[in-house]
Amino acid sequence: MDTQVIRIHRHGDPDVLQLETVALGNPGAGEVLIRQTAIGVNFIDTYHRSGLYPLPLPSGLGQEACGVVEAVGDGVKEFRKGDRVAYAGGATGAYAQHRIVPAARLVPVPEAISDDIAAGTLLRGMTAQYLLKRTFPVKAGMTVLIHAAAGGVGQIACQWARALGATVIGTAGGAEKCALAAGWCDHVIDYRVDDFAARVREITAGAGVPVVYDGVGAVTFDGSLDSLGPRGMLVSFGNASGAVPPFSPNLLAQKGSLFLTRPTLGHYTATRDELLDTAEDYFTAVARGHVVADIGQRFALADAALAHRELEARRTTGSTLLLPE
Repeated sequence: MDTQVIRIHRHGDPDVLQLETVALGNPGAGEVLIRQTAIGVNFIDTYHRSGLYPLPLPSGLGQEACGVVEAVGDGVKEFRKGDRVAYAGGATGAYAQHRIVPAARLVPVPEAISDDIAAGTLLRGMTAQYLLKRTFPVKAGMTVLIHAAAGGVGQIACQWARALGATVIGTAGGAEKCALAAGWCDHVIDYRVDDFAARVREITAGAGVPVVYDGVGAVTFDGSLDSLGPRGMLVSFGNASGAVPPFSPNLLAQKGSLFLTRPTLGHYTATRDELLDTAEDYFTAVARGHVVADIGQRFALADAALAHRELEARRTTGSTLLLPE
């Protein structure tokens, strides 16, 4: 069968994204053919496109989607035709009408979860799950700092952290995004206007926070370190403003014997049980109302370049979808 996909033949700006028609074969052993109903757009997709995280070329893009099983290969027992499934992470290539995916990377989508929420928030939701519950476990009574609180991961992580009993300080850029983030943060700081580290010290009576979750990168790195209390942890999980420049480990000692980690979703969902447990925990949080996930914008698959421009210009809120025609 033929299907439409977005591919790149060189790294660069969004103009390198091309809509192509390709032939798709039958699923092999352990594989599943999916008719995709919605596709998530994530910041890591822009890193793959630009070459910050280079891919072998030519390549597809995208790591997250929801759809319906059309066919299964030999040995697949967990899924059958008509099942609703989703995936996040793994090999790139989600920007497509149809896709063949290893069954081991798929998760079932509960009836209570819509296709849009599964496709547009699973990667972010599983990211929030491992950040808050495993990288640095958030406990009731803690005060935590979460950057980009109006973004896709930020809005989920802030809501979930509050549900866990934490006081949440969120940062965002600009009055509009700060107003949005105020819906799920106890304190909001406009990092374009205020010295957020100084404000964190003020909010915490000088103590600093035990953890900072930072998906912004270069422009917030120094301030994130200055927001931590002694032996605090900086969880640097993204580079929305660019990669953090090299620094001496002595800096961590000087600022309070701090910890720094650079985690990835793949390392926290490496086994089948980890993947299923992480996805199930997120879907349960949504179903119980602990997290109200937001799809901020939707684009046609053919408009993937526009979606990337909007994302990189920070004109998006919540999660972004591509919709196959």
